[in-house]
Amino acid sequence: MKKVISLLFIALACVGVRAEETETIRYVGGDISMLPMYEIHNKPYKDVFGKKITDMIPWAMSECGWNTFRVRIFVNPEKTDPSLCQDLAYVTALGKRIKAAGGYFLLDFHYSDTWVDAGKIQAPVAWKGSDDATMAQHVDTYTREVLNTLKAENATPDLVQVGNEIMYGLCDRRVHPYEYDGDNWNGYLMLLRAGCNAVRELCPNAKIIIHTDRATNMGYNKYYYQKLIDNEVYFDIIGLSYYPFWHGYLTDEQVKSKTDKNNLVKSIKQLAVDFPDKDVQIVEFAYNFQYWPTAGVNYNTQDVWPCSVAGQYKMVKDLVDALLPLENVTGINYWFPEEAGNGDDTDWSTSKGTVLWTWQNRGLWSTENNNGHAINRLSKVQVGQSAADVCAAYYMGKFAGFEPPVLQNIESVAEPESEAGKMLMDGILIIRRNGMRFTLDGRRL
Repeated sequence: MKKVISLLFIALACVGVRAEETETIRYVGGDISMLPMYEIHNKPYKDVFGKKITDMIPWAMSECGWNTFRVRIFVNPEKTDPSLCQDLAYVTALGKRIKAAGGYFLLDFHYSDTWVDAGKIQAPVAWKGSDDATMAQHVDTYTREVLNTLKAENATPDLVQVGNEIMYGLCDRRVHPYEYDGDNWNGYLMLLRAGCNAVRELCPNAKIIIHTDRATNMGYNKYYYQKLIDNEVYFDIIGLSYYPFWHGYLTDEQVKSKTDKNNLVKSIKQLAVDFPDKDVQIVEFAYNFQYWPTAGVNYNTQDVWPCSVAGQYKMVKDLVDALLPLENVTGINYWFPEEAGNGDDTDWSTSKGTVLWTWQNRGLWSTENNNGHAINRLSKVQVGQSAADVCAAYYMGKFAGFEPPVLQNIESVAEPESEAGKMLMDGILIIRRNGMRFTLDGRRL
């Protein structure tokens, strides 16, 4: 009997059973791939009290309950777009910060020099023209180089995306989530197996994510992920992008009067039926707080979530509330929460002042009064109120069981008749002196 027990123990060890797998971890956070660039370009982030946040990562963990931070990586990033800056050195430095703060590090391989998504599957320039076997070797070698570097620098990722929105292909290998003549599934699957196997060998404790961008299309999801499983692509998590303006609504109730009955909750429930051994994570989601997009929009969801700060908050709240009961959902990540304008307002005349070419208006921060300060958006703040009731970033923490703080330090008082006093303006505590208004750090409003 002792021999049988010993053999069983060895078998369990070989398949990689870990203590943390006995309990479900809920990952919550955001893709902060541009955070260092905002910091370099002198974009100070401030909390609701006007106090400068010295480091966004530990602040988000302690104040908002976030525990996960996603970072994309490009092979040789193009220089034509200031947001394409995430090479290995950049990602290593940011990964070290995440791990040092105690966060989970989600690494997003694009396997390209530029953005990869449903419409873009280009290989890195240096790999162009390779046959399938050679391209798979490139993927293997590069994946190992990146992971070995990160491990050596105490930045080992906890979750790894082998590709970014890759339902339609990767590295010039085109496929479709349905039968289509001309698809190169053999070459495509070789690349995925190479990437996944490299991750599994070098980071055996990391969760492998396969990320696609058709969150609400149940037929596409079933065809695609079953194809991978049938062809021995070993992964742990189905990763989805969910943007309401592209993918539609959350629930049947929201779409009951509309012709399109697809929605996120229905799709995720179906994934639990089709793939009961796979977790699901929303690895990207976001919503506009101003300037509704006028091009490339599939759904106008403003009837449920207006394009406003309040609408953005409601969308985040509704998403968290809808996903909490779904046992197969183990993660949510906001895309580009750190977005806060294009750059340093004091240096618009030079390229050094540019972080982005265009502002997408989906971040969780506002630039107030064109003064370059990124202000955490809180609205209708009252003493004794939970931060989750007024701020999207705080509400997200509930997904991981975090209880946001109760706001005790905000003084909600009427504007006094005296020459000096404290008051709230749009949720921001300010000082009034001699008929003028100032933030707590002395800036005149």
